[in-house]
Amino acid sequence: MKKILFHLWMTLGIAAVALVGYLKYPSVFMPFEHKINDAMFLLRGEIQGDQNIVIVDIDEKSLKELGQWPWSRDKVAHLLENLKGYGAAIIGIDVVFAEPDNSSPKAVFRKLGIADTNVADYDRMLGETIAQTPAIVGYVFALSNDGVAPENTPTTNAVIIEKNKPASSFLIKPYRAVLNIPLIQDNAYSSGYFNTLPDKDGVVRSVPLVMEYGGIIYPSLSLEMIRIMLNERKITLEYDDRGVNRIMVGDRVIPTDFYARMMVNYRGSAKSYRYISAADVYNKKIDPSLIEGKIVLLGTSAAGLLDLRSTPFDSAYPGVEVHANVMDNIINQTFIAQPIWAVGVDIVTILVVPFLIFAILLLPGAMASFAAFIALNAGIIGGHYYLMMREGIVLNTLIPLLAMIALFLAGQVINYFLENKQKEMIKGKFARKVSPAVMNDILSSTTEDILAGTEREITIFFSDMRNFTNISEVLGNPKGLIRFMNAYMEPMTEIIIKSGGTVDKFIGDAIMAYWNAPLAIENHADKAVGAALEQLHGLDKLNSALKKNPDFAKVAEMSDKKGLPIVDIGIGVNTGTAIVGEMGTRGRSDYTVIGDTINLGSRLESLCKYYNSRLNISGFTKQALKGEYIFRFLDLVTVKGKSEPVEIWQIHDFDRRMKHTLYPVSKEELDQELKRYHEAIELYKTGLFAEALALFKEVESWENKTNRSIYKIYIDRCEHYIQNPPESFNGVFVHTTKG
Repeated sequence: MKKILFHLWMTLGIAAVALVGYLKYPSVFMPFEHKINDAMFLLRGEIQGDQNIVIVDIDEKSLKELGQWPWSRDKVAHLLENLKGYGAAIIGIDVVFAEPDNSSPKAVFRKLGIADTNVADYDRMLGETIAQTPAIVGYVFALSNDGVAPENTPTTNAVIIEKNKPASSFLIKPYRAVLNIPLIQDNAYSSGYFNTLPDKDGVVRSVPLVMEYGGIIYPSLSLEMIRIMLNERKITLEYDDRGVNRIMVGDRVIPTDFYARMMVNYRGSAKSYRYISAADVYNKKIDPSLIEGKIVLLGTSAAGLLDLRSTPFDSAYPGVEVHANVMDNIINQTFIAQPIWAVGVDIVTILVVPFLIFAILLLPGAMASFAAFIALNAGIIGGHYYLMMREGIVLNTLIPLLAMIALFLAGQVINYFLENKQKEMIKGKFARKVSPAVMNDILSSTTEDILAGTEREITIFFSDMRNFTNISEVLGNPKGLIRFMNAYMEPMTEIIIKSGGTVDKFIGDAIMAYWNAPLAIENHADKAVGAALEQLHGLDKLNSALKKNPDFAKVAEMSDKKGLPIVDIGIGVNTGTAIVGEMGTRGRSDYTVIGDTINLGSRLESLCKYYNSRLNISGFTKQALKGEYIFRFLDLVTVKGKSEPVEIWQIHDFDRRMKHTLYPVSKEELDQELKRYHEAIELYKTGLFAEALALFKEVESWENKTNRSIYKIYIDRCEHYIQNPPESFNGVFVHTTKG
């Protein structure tokens, strides 16, 4: 009886918490609910898009054949003329021509002060072409204050009717409109904005069909094209007490949320619609039947033009295809939406499901309870999947599932089984890798796949001992070398573990470690950099202890003769996304990290020798740091095996610890040096090599400076570029070796 009462009270409590979460804090759960709906899209798979919608694509091929974007407006005009000649029913332009065409002969003559009215005006040419073709131009709204004062307002031929409009509008109100130049905007029959507003996780799941700007309601490009195709003048907005309920164009009823956003029922990943290269249309190399009578959207899939979006199907999805999906949904009435009555269904589900779990927990036998639990989960997920994909009805899936899981995990038998199995596994993997605090956190986690491979942001750390070859030669025997390495590795490893890091492996005299895995750690970049600086600060104490140890007398004598410390290290730190998890074979595996982030961290460490630095970090790590440090910009480089340039920074010390600095200079001296040095760097970056050279030589001549080699590097570069001026200089240096 006590067991039943205990479960009953727990059931009532969890049901109440779940209901409060659903009604009062929907924004907390919505990101996770979105992910579940995304998964349902992926489970459904690809669906062929409407074949009457065609995308004329400014793709890489077009850029190669017709030149880099933006093209001169006469080319765009020629493209539109060819589309008209092919018989396009309507053309939506998912591009805004916000600035005059400076390549136009008219503009060139004007710039030269030559008055000639007979030269070609490409802007006028495009405007006149748009006026003679079934083209609807696009523009974009700036949703927040971008520092530019609002100027012109868009024009639309649509008549907007609002029914049951409440006192306060729920529509999105942008700050200003970024329009086409008047020669183009004014010649168009109509226009529409092509904004796509992503959710907080960056995924575009819905599109606002109308926005209110300056007290006037404007339609999106896709909605305006639908209105014109249906030969309708009116767009009707129907409100209820919560906001917009639906939008109607003729006999087409479009369900929306309160802010007039339509959920997009994506057909699939990119290229669900027919794509035709703009170059082929320009050169008339296509079958006219591909365009005749079709809805044409002119946009781009080229990565360099930055019109790529993230959708449930694809992380690099052409923005123009989002509009194609919207039009497809409206034309074919294949909507997904959350109707008003769906809220009532969600509430009933949230209240009923916990009592079903209550009954399951009273079943005799752990296996029977577990099977019933799985069946109930599958029933809810399957039912919600069917309603979303077959009936277009979206219900809340996450909160009922969370309520079920929370209750079921209260079952002592299942808890005991899962907890003990997980503890034994994790103990074997992490007993010597992480601190006891991290170990306890992992063991207390209820996540079953905590060791499974996943993609996450980490900070990677590589350190390497200097003069290791000489040390090993002087020690002369393996046992002595092992004792020496243990004396060095022990304090270094303790610093890493104390800061929350995970030691991945020892590679000879090198240490590889990372932060923010397997468990998330706040400010993991600061933890890694702090550990690196603590190691550098601890070298004096370590070297003093090693010199007093008679086992290492030969090494101490060698170091004293050369004026070097017994142990010195170089450290590289990088922050970025990596694959972390259990990797290996069935018989032998390890929890580790792989990816370009790790490779770059290793390169940063090896470049310490080149830049005469003891602690190199990437620009990615610098951006992630929250604490105060003393930075020196080292270089903008492409390292071996990479094509994208990376900033390399040297960290001298904690800013607050300068009184116990790693370098024999005062805070004022270091600040003065770095100020002059960074002034020289800025001159170098802008190609002013002679001025930069003078500054580099000035600082290089100072007696107290903290990095002698870096000045020689830049002096040599400046002298080279002065003698051999580059045609175009972007400040990037290419490293062709690893270090």
